[in-house]
Amino acid sequence: MNEDARIVIIGGGVIGLSVAYHLAELGVTDVVLIERNQLTSGTSWHAAGIVGPLRATLNLTRLAQYATELLPRLDELTGQSAGYRQTGGLWLARQEERMSELKRIAHMGDVCGLRVELIDANVIGERVPGIALDGLAGALWVEEDGQANPVDICAAYARRARKAGIRILEGVACSGFVIEKGRVAGVKLASGATIRCEAVVNCAGAWARHIGGMAGVPVPLQAVEHMYVVTEPIAGLPNPFPILRDLDEGIYVKGDSGKLVLGGFEPDAKIFEVNSAAGDRPFVELPEDWDQFEPFMSAGLRLFPALAETGIRHFMNGPESFTPDTLPLMGESPYLRGFFVAAGFNSTGMMSSAGAGKAMAEWIVDGEPGLDLWPLDISRFDRNSASRAFVRARMEESVADLFRMHWPYKQSKAGRGQRRSAWHDMLGEAGAVFGAPTGWERPLWYARSEADREPHYTFGRQHWWQAAEREAVAMAGGVGLFELSPFTKLDVTGRDAARLLQQLSANNIDVAEGRSVYTQMLNRHGGIEADVTVTRSGDAAFRVVSGAATRQKDFAWIARHANDFGLDASVFDATSAEAVLGVMGPRSRDLLEELTDADLSDAAFPFSTSRRIDVGMVNVRATRVSFVGELGYELYVPVECAESLLSTIREAGRAHGAVLCGHYALDGCRLEKGYRHWGHDVGPKETPLEAGLGFAVSWTKGEFIGRAALEAQRARGLTRRLLHFAVEGANPLLLHDEPIYRDGKFAGLTTSGGFGFRTGLSLCLGYVACETGETKQQLAASRYEIAVAGQRFGLRLLERPPYDPSGCRMRSQQETL
Repeated sequence: MNEDARIVIIGGGVIGLSVAYHLAELGVTDVVLIERNQLTSGTSWHAAGIVGPLRATLNLTRLAQYATELLPRLDELTGQSAGYRQTGGLWLARQEERMSELKRIAHMGDVCGLRVELIDANVIGERVPGIALDGLAGALWVEEDGQANPVDICAAYARRARKAGIRILEGVACSGFVIEKGRVAGVKLASGATIRCEAVVNCAGAWARHIGGMAGVPVPLQAVEHMYVVTEPIAGLPNPFPILRDLDEGIYVKGDSGKLVLGGFEPDAKIFEVNSAAGDRPFVELPEDWDQFEPFMSAGLRLFPALAETGIRHFMNGPESFTPDTLPLMGESPYLRGFFVAAGFNSTGMMSSAGAGKAMAEWIVDGEPGLDLWPLDISRFDRNSASRAFVRARMEESVADLFRMHWPYKQSKAGRGQRRSAWHDMLGEAGAVFGAPTGWERPLWYARSEADREPHYTFGRQHWWQAAEREAVAMAGGVGLFELSPFTKLDVTGRDAARLLQQLSANNIDVAEGRSVYTQMLNRHGGIEADVTVTRSGDAAFRVVSGAATRQKDFAWIARHANDFGLDASVFDATSAEAVLGVMGPRSRDLLEELTDADLSDAAFPFSTSRRIDVGMVNVRATRVSFVGELGYELYVPVECAESLLSTIREAGRAHGAVLCGHYALDGCRLEKGYRHWGHDVGPKETPLEAGLGFAVSWTKGEFIGRAALEAQRARGLTRRLLHFAVEGANPLLLHDEPIYRDGKFAGLTTSGGFGFRTGLSLCLGYVACETGETKQQLAASRYEIAVAGQRFGLRLLERPPYDPSGCRMRSQQETL
């Protein structure tokens, strides 16, 4: 056996074989795929075979939609049919709130060119004879839903890969890895041989967490038992039989040559231990468990009463892997270079295989996928999230979450309390209602009664708006205290620290000590890889601050470029070492001046200043910046001094009307200022020029990554712009991915939305298509609308932020008096 290859794929299931197929399509054939047993023998062989292209967001729909393009053509392309058949499908709703969710998703189908239709119970009965209509509020019909044979798909992928020269080795198991200088350099085999390589792709499915552990790479997924039954033949079934998802009952139904397949996704799913005797066998089939399956069987009998007279031909119980947030794991691990993961597809591996394989091949060869797949990027998780106890705890909810209501602002309950700041207990005693949107427990709002604490999920007016408004308005008149400890805090030091950050940053960060600079870090296409504030704390020392969600990603981006450039610069993650308190509002300076002997006047401490000062008995780094559009300071304090700092400020703050403010109030305030949020409003496929962040690009400094792409874009003109809108005369709940229409024609999607509590406006940001050379006046002259849950609302283009348009409140307290 040739003992080297450019790429080694581990796992011969539908995902691994799709990656091999798409590498071959890109002309990369120096590839070895190893499978410890036989191809498809893990979980692919027992997949239900459902193909569904529609998702709630644009890029995830595009990823899934590719299957409806590729699978029908596999016979033509490879000589092996995939057994693909378009059947259409129904997403059933049993409550009006579910219909509201489906109406929002239907807009995405329209945008992506899918044939979708919202129908009532009578039409459901016409399309699926024999279905019980009692309790159905309606449904979403998706014409492009279908089904395919997972084993045939795998055979087609494998045939193409082999024909291209990719080696597929069955009965070959991975036993470890060769790691050299922080990157994978080889795969150790159980036979004792080693395959040297440049990259590894972990496509081991339910066994991916175990494979990742061999390399020290966290892969947060858990295998559970997934069950479905196949009935005896039923006379008179429609042919084809449409895919049915009875979402509120947690079940799915599909046709199978005159029979029906019934399965579901339950809470408290049964854990399957892959490192067991059963887990080592190929084609694992687990014992029947009718007690576990009974809720699904009962729901199926209610949906199709005829099932009561139909026999069960087969009970299938096999392992499937699920992730903590019910989204796949894809991309290069931030913990080991060259180690890619494509696993944890939450029982959608077969239907996801086409898009996932294509994206992974692009990621490996080009360094990035063709779509912005941050929601799926494995970098969103840290090591704690892959702990055995955490992933098992999340299975109480994660499996059922696949079909459960996807409520706006919904917070998980299982696996909570993993990461708390130094102020957690103090804030909890003050009424904080906590959520964990990025793994950190952080106050969402502050309740005044027990009734205020309980979430009341809805697609309408949020019950916490009153609390968030109370907090934001109080801050605007006095002082607001924000828990900001989850901020990512990276210290970059060394002789070449300034040189490194200058090459990574679009703005000029080579400033005087004690100054902060807002900047983006770009990829070679000019896309925004990181949205950060860089503070110079010494001649060869900088602090980089970014959002909580991108901690692993941002660390890897900076550290890996330092290594690639051969620079003398090191990166230290100080996130857990310091707590951060935001002191914001027109009286924030007055409050802090009572507690420090530092001069905080505009002259001595202007906007973007960062300096060490004493506050009470504690020395902190105070940085004058604000994400809420008010005069404000971020105070960085060692965790052991955090309680003392907060107690001192709260005590002194009583005289200044200081209030504790939650994350939801902060987000509403940033929308009122039109501030961008990475992962929503900006990302690797958007440039600073498109996003209206050209002010943060220094054209007078030297080279930086992405400069050439920005210069080219500036020369040819923009074809889309990020615009700021307010809804006219109404306050619908805005979230993201709502269609925007310009003069009656679809022009783009919202990137983020919400309610502005100081202005009383429903606000959103969104990219709108434009002609090159179009002026702001021409854009403003158009008529804009937004589609929300089947309704259209007028939009007012905001040429300036609706709150404090001049920005004087943030830059100088005196100007606001």
